Amino acid sequence: MQLLQAERDALLKPLATVTGIVERRHTLPILSNVLIRKAGDTLSFTGTDLEIQIESRQSEGFSGDDFAITVSAKKFSDILRAIPDKTVVSLEEADGRLTLKAGKSRFQLQTLPAGDFPTLAVDTNLKATLRMPQGQLKALLGRVQYAMAHQDIRYYLNGLFVVTEGSHLKLVATDGHRLGFASTELATSFDKNEVILPRKTILELYKLLGDVDDEVAIDIAGNQVKFSFGTIVIHSKVVDGKFPDYNRVIPQNNDKLLTIDRTSLLSSLQRAAILSNEKFRGVRLVLTEGLLKILCNNNEQEEAQEEVEVAYQGAPLDIGFNIQYLLDVLTNLSAETLHFSFGDVNSSVLVTIPDNEHFKYIVMPMRI
Repeated sequence: MQLLQAERDALLKPLATVTGIVERRHTLPILSNVLIRKAGDTLSFTGTDLEIQIESRQSEGFSGDDFAITVSAKKFSDILRAIPDKTVVSLEEADGRLTLKAGKSRFQLQTLPAGDFPTLAVDTNLKATLRMPQGQLKALLGRVQYAMAHQDIRYYLNGLFVVTEGSHLKLVATDGHRLGFASTELATSFDKNEVILPRKTILELYKLLGDVDDEVAIDIAGNQVKFSFGTIVIHSKVVDGKFPDYNRVIPQNNDKLLTIDRTSLLSSLQRAAILSNEKFRGVRLVLTEGLLKILCNNNEQEEAQEEVEVAYQGAPLDIGFNIQYLLDVLTNLSAETLHFSFGDVNSSVLVTIPDNEHFKYIVMPMRI
């Protein structure tokens, strides 16, 4: 039975949107599959790992009757990528197998019943709906997502803390050694809502959002958050846990202020990092009036030293950090100038953007 005829890109583009979350090897074989469904004028592709579900819809470039089928996401994607652009592809189903024909190529894939595909149950206990430009949300995520923990035993750190309060949207990420905070003003005021979104959700969302003014709708429910933009709908469960009080770790009395050009500091740190210790990644920042020295060394007794002229009038300071934590923030910001506020050698540094209350980044020092 013929299911569908379509141009390659009409299949590949929405399929590529959902394959990022599909696990290639899973104890439930159907979770390695993508659900392909045609209903009326809409062709949809759905992938899930039971925590996050992404659906991408296509409304042109195909013809055929309504159907629903699941097939290996990776194999189907790999086949489509290997087919020349603008090739017409036909899909046929018989005896639990999907046959894909393209020109003189023919592929047969195993299928599993669409009725067995575990779509996430939608939480209808809606608490807030936010609307904002995709580009604005993408920029906000970019300022903090790199500070999320990865496979930390404190599972609530393996994600992003999202807070709506009044007319503010706040995003906070921390791995226990550094913390990123970004906020923005919203057009509407909301009651206070707090959710922790899984790391995987944030990484996929950031990848799929465009740098455009087109709107993204964010529906916050009791145990789920939904993002809708363009042809994409993402449903994500929230992490069940209590996020630490981030306000307590933001330094209040750091009195040594360094104003520095972001790109010149980034370049110096990137060069020095070449000879940093591969395991500990330490860097010493030695501040004296008008001068910043950047020092790295490793187990082979190799050393790197950089000097940057800076606008600094405070007391001398010699302090160590994980160089990757500094590189991360410098790489993910676009501001030309940054403020670094230091306390003593045992105090965290506070990185801010001049005349901008909507961003803070805190890094704990390390002994070198």
